[in-house]
Amino acid sequence: MQIALFQPDIPQNTGTILRLCACLGLDAHIIEPAGFPISDRLFRRAGMDYLDHVRLTRHVSWATFEDWRAGQGHRLLLFTTKAATDYRDFRYQSSDILLFGRESAGVTDAVVEAADARLVIPIKAGLRSLNVAMSVAMAAGEALRQIRNPQGLTG
Repeated sequence: MQIALFQPDIPQNTGTILRLCACLGLDAHIIEPAGFPISDRLFRRAGMDYLDHVRLTRHVSWATFEDWRAGQGHRLLLFTTKAATDYRDFRYQSSDILLFGRESAGVTDAVVEAADARLVIPIKAGLRSLNVAMSVAMAAGEALRQIRNPQGLTG
């Protein structure tokens, strides 16, 4: 399982997500352009020393990411507030890439069209969205739970 961030623009969120990837053993991708330099102090601070433990691939554009993904054959699962499928009702695979959009603008239409599935984390009516780092943690937790326990058995 892999996490991809489309043109992230808040360094603290990105650092937190990469720390999560390091701790859970998930590969991470940043699809440029990011809204901050990867060497940004806030980015390094949020990721702390965990950044040395995450396998991070930077893609210079959406097109290069898509070329890479096509060669790998991974499904792309877009998490968006504009989806109808509840992320808890989706069946994940270990080779999936969970994609999250830019905090300020989401993703482009081309990204929406390229996604193999569009998933939503339902929230209370009238509220706009969750923090992206929180969304990544929730989505990764559910996907890993399913993969590690595909029949939904407990204990």
